Amino acid sequence: MIVMIKEITFDMDGTLADLFGVENWLDMLRAYDPTPYEVAEPLVDMAELACLLRSLKNSGIRVSVITWLSKQPTPEYDKAVRHAKREWLKFYGFPFDSLRCVAYGTPKHKIEEPRLKEDEEALLFDDDANVRRDWNLGGAIDPTKVDILEVLKEILNGLE
Repeated sequence: MIVMIKEITFDMDGTLADLFGVENWLDMLRAYDPTPYEVAEPLVDMAELACLLRSLKNSGIRVSVITWLSKQPTPEYDKAVRHAKREWLKFYGFPFDSLRCVAYGTPKHKIEEPRLKEDEEALLFDDDANVRRDWNLGGAIDPTKVDILEVLKEILNGLE
């Protein structure tokens, strides 16, 4: 059986967005302030990333984001964080097919698994070693050690 990448899945915080580089990010999150999610700088060239992702989408690969909400949630704060993350992605032109903001610590592979058929895999970019370790749906890449753009270029070249 041939297995194919059907979806490329991204984490946000520490993978696409430099949340941890925002001054006083933890104090703000503990104060239920979504500002760090709004002002975090990108960790990758978002224009080039968007271009590569659009090409992959044109080849039939879905693009998704699975990101955790705050460790100390309230319904109001979760709503604000969801809004901030969606707006951040829109601001940078990130072409996603789905955005799933889930409770902190939710196993991301369990969120993705129902979307895949038996012969499909999803490639994950996530800075969290535990999330990568548990990802049993295809490859899992540490974006702090590997250039996301180069990996996507290799995938595109393999499709041609």
